[in-house]
Amino acid sequence: MQNIRYITLNSTSPYHNLAVEEFLLQQTTDNVFMLWQNHNTIVIGRHQNTVAEINQEYVDRHRVNVVRRLTGGGAVFHDTGNLNFTFIQNVEDGKKEIDFMKFLEPIVEALRSLGIPASFSGRNDLVINGLKISGNAMAFFGNRVLEHGTLLFSSQMSDLANALNADPDKFNDKAVKSVRSRVTNISDHLPYPMTVFEFRDYLMEFILKQNVFADIQNLRDEEEEAVNQLVKQKYQTWEWNYGKSPAYSMNKKVRTKGGTVQVVADIREGCICDLRFYGDFFSGKDPQELANQLIGVRLDKQSVADALTGICINDYFHDVTYEDLINLITL
Repeated sequence: MQNIRYITLNSTSPYHNLAVEEFLLQQTTDNVFMLWQNHNTIVIGRHQNTVAEINQEYVDRHRVNVVRRLTGGGAVFHDTGNLNFTFIQNVEDGKKEIDFMKFLEPIVEALRSLGIPASFSGRNDLVINGLKISGNAMAFFGNRVLEHGTLLFSSQMSDLANALNADPDKFNDKAVKSVRSRVTNISDHLPYPMTVFEFRDYLMEFILKQNVFADIQNLRDEEEEAVNQLVKQKYQTWEWNYGKSPAYSMNKKVRTKGGTVQVVADIREGCICDLRFYGDFFSGKDPQELANQLIGVRLDKQSVADALTGICINDYFHDVTYEDLINLITL
């Protein structure tokens, strides 16, 4: 039986919590079991195109956090009704097998001990009566493996659906797309009421009892300092969360007072590398002149707005507003 470090994070910042995972995986040799929650967040898989997974307008309006994780798989929505768990273990050289069941078995046992008929589904999901309650992902670093997953306890399902409701017709890329599943909350299947915090504490106690070599140890001060540096240098940056997206093409159109305007663009490392306008609008100047000024600009609202500052949009698109054009390009 291995000595395991048990951690409950009090932070609900996704940038902090994902930085903790990376730090513990890459900068320690500890075996870890950790429970944590994020406040209103879309977590993007390592190999995904961020803008093709999220409803940017909803994200901006509701101030939803967007962050990329170390592991593969699909995009997920986290709120504080969702509980996340992380296992980090040392593995023998050459034994880097993707075996989710090994990690998920104690989670399933804990749920069943509460009278919940949880079961494995596919390669990396947990379900109740065929409805998904947990998605999982895995990453390796040297001779260490990180496995983490979600537990939908009392999440707001409408928020989940709206935040991840991207328009698939706008983007053409080779990134890994998320597959949406029918989901349910664990709280709806309990024989008696529990809060998410009671559920969290129950799960931690259940897992603790599986190992007599328990070491309940939250982050030390020097570890928190290193994590905070990782947050600033990586997890809060546009370069990691958007710029790491694979190359893709974008094709969008909008109907304005001045007619239909269509934008076709190629995006590399989150920046515009080619941009063309089409439509039945009228213009006094060639819109390609304006398009050329956006080459190399980050594809985010503030960067595009800054690049268009001082330009008379109506010279290029008669009766098309500044807001129309920015929203067309960035949302």
